[in-house]
Amino acid sequence: MMYRTTACGFAVGVALWLVAAAVALAHDSHHGVPLLGTSSARPIGPTPHCLCQAVAHNATEEVAAEKPGLANPFFAFDNGTGYGRVAPEEQAAMLKELGYDGIGYTGAQQIPAMLKALDARGLKMFSIYVEVCLTPEKSKPMYDPGLKAAIEPLKGRDTLVWLPISGGKPSSTDLDERAVTLIREIADMAEKSGLRVALYPHLGMYVERVEDAMRLAKKVDRKNVGVTFNLCHFLKLDDEKNLEQRLKEAVPYLFAVSINGADGGNTNGMGWDRLIQTLDRGSFDVGRVLKAIKRLGYTGPIGLQCYAIPGDNRENLKRSMTAWRNLRARIAAEN
Repeated sequence: MMYRTTACGFAVGVALWLVAAAVALAHDSHHGVPLLGTSSARPIGPTPHCLCQAVAHNATEEVAAEKPGLANPFFAFDNGTGYGRVAPEEQAAMLKELGYDGIGYTGAQQIPAMLKALDARGLKMFSIYVEVCLTPEKSKPMYDPGLKAAIEPLKGRDTLVWLPISGGKPSSTDLDERAVTLIREIADMAEKSGLRVALYPHLGMYVERVEDAMRLAKKVDRKNVGVTFNLCHFLKLDDEKNLEQRLKEAVPYLFAVSINGADGGNTNGMGWDRLIQTLDRGSFDVGRVLKAIKRLGYTGPIGLQCYAIPGDNRENLKRSMTAWRNLRARIAAEN
């Protein structure tokens, strides 16, 4: 346990030392030991100088203990917790047991049930993932008409409305006007519940790169609209050497970051089996992402992408949590 030293605490400590010293001196003078103040006096107990040293030492230890490598909350995507197959209570219980801060939820349906399971365990719904299609098939809506109702119970929870935007040519500007209109429409819904909207770059979609998300966020020009940096999609589309620069460009608009284990090298030519792995696997140094966002001052949520990772969900999440803690320790040691 670390004890917080205050001026008051120091004064009390000195006072106790003086009392102890007086008692001890009285005892020593009875046995012929010179009193303090004489040339041969010996100090009894810790001197004020030693007390100051102890206070400084304890304060230094306390600062070190309280300075985390990363303060960001860490949550898991529900594509790694059994979405659609495992009951909300089981998913929430597993996340709590393994040490995650919450979940990234898919869709606008059955949100109250998941919220109930999360609330019971002190966990958070960090996001809801709802696709927007700019070119839907005839008679189909551009996004789930249940989104408005889904947002209402999220009021005050600081849940992100994650928007992957499809339709049209990827990374083009052809449908920007339509996209801006739709994003503003959803942003208005979100604002009524105190929520934010984070554009979600995704391979093959209109908003494919983080640069596309930033372009639209600037055009939308709403305080509650920002972007997400997704490591796996970045690696699939960009060059590893551009990582820090892309994060630097995105940070003024950055509402969320997703990470996972991945291989390095010619990542553009790799499949998802190599670009999305548990956090303890892969040759790509995920620590680069974490060091960059720490340096840039990003303290928002970090999500664990789990798409199509084979194996047992619990074991995969356990491995990734161990890796996350090791990465945090590494970042702390390097700062």
